[in-house]
Amino acid sequence: MTDTPPDRLCNNPTSPHYDAALLERGIGIRFNGAEKTNVEEYCVSEGWIRVAAGKTVDRHGYPLTIKLKGTVEPYFRS
Repeated sequence: MTDTPPDRLCNNPTSPHYDAALLERGIGIRFNGAEKTNVEEYCVSEGWIRVAAGKTVDRHGYPLTIKLKGTVEPYFRS
């Protein structure tokens, strides 16, 4: 494995950007300098994250998300 997190990652298993091995390793996200713990998906090159919108879920049981734009800094926790 590399020491740099991928440009884009999602924790939804149906997404093409899902990677179970990286998620098991543990990835943290700093968004605009603040630590975020509820990130569902991120993209460093485009500068956005998707965060869960409360406890609301769609008809498939996945959380509804909101896209926020800003500076994204992923890092490995361990």
